[in-house]
Amino acid sequence: MSADSHHRIHRHPAAPWAELRVSVNTLACYRPHAHAEYSIGLVEQGQAVFHHPAGPTAVSPGSVVMIEPEVVHSCNPLRQQAWSYRMLFIDADWLHAALARHWGLPAPLTGLAFLSPCVDDPVVAGQVKGLCEPLGSDSEACRLAWLLSAWISNWARPGRAHDVENVPHELAPAIDHLQSRPGLKTTVRELAALCKLTEATFIRRFQGVFGMTPGRYLLNLRLNGARTLLSRGMPLAEAAHAMGFADQAHLQRCFKAHHAMTPGNYRHRP
Repeated sequence: MSADSHHRIHRHPAAPWAELRVSVNTLACYRPHAHAEYSIGLVEQGQAVFHHPAGPTAVSPGSVVMIEPEVVHSCNPLRQQAWSYRMLFIDADWLHAALARHWGLPAPLTGLAFLSPCVDDPVVAGQVKGLCEPLGSDSEACRLAWLLSAWISNWARPGRAHDVENVPHELAPAIDHLQSRPGLKTTVRELAALCKLTEATFIRRFQGVFGMTPGRYLLNLRLNGARTLLSRGMPLAEAAHAMGFADQAHLQRCFKAHHAMTPGNYRHRP
């Protein structure tokens, strides 16, 4: 059985703001990374360790995890045992607007903070299981939009997430450069110069704040960008070029190492 066969991506045209990943009986491990979307996950089989800024947390069947955009995290099975999980990714702009409407606010939110990164409660697990089902119709998509807004309204508050690192003033020029131009070739020397720091000092301070090297941070940005383009149906070669990968093969290697599935399989719309 191929590694890709353990993972399925579900989308629906009536809910372009949502993407569901269902991974079954997989041994996949993930390096620290961050998403551009909000994500809500449910462990269905096996035991794993959820690494997040508040510290490592053991998760097992019925554990629910909630992660805001840009929060560096990872979740990996214990002792190489197989595990199964579902993860629902929700577009940040859509959720900000949806929660503003739900709460009767005059304008979209600028951010949301989950009340807890991890919850172990069978009632909550059942609710999340209902949210993390593939959509089969437009009416189901509309129902999910309403249910998701109502559920998250009980588990989040308006405002900046506690676990999102504030960008220090001295590193802001580098972060602005990377986020606005992830597809351009950039060296550590250039980033350090933008911040008026030596390369060694820049790398040390960057890793201390973000928990990853500048190179790993840029790769995460590029992979998130490629993931967005692929989910919209862009051909692999075009997505690789747009996000600064050397070629399609380079994107394939990095994407599979990061997501435990090939970009071609990710791009497929079931």
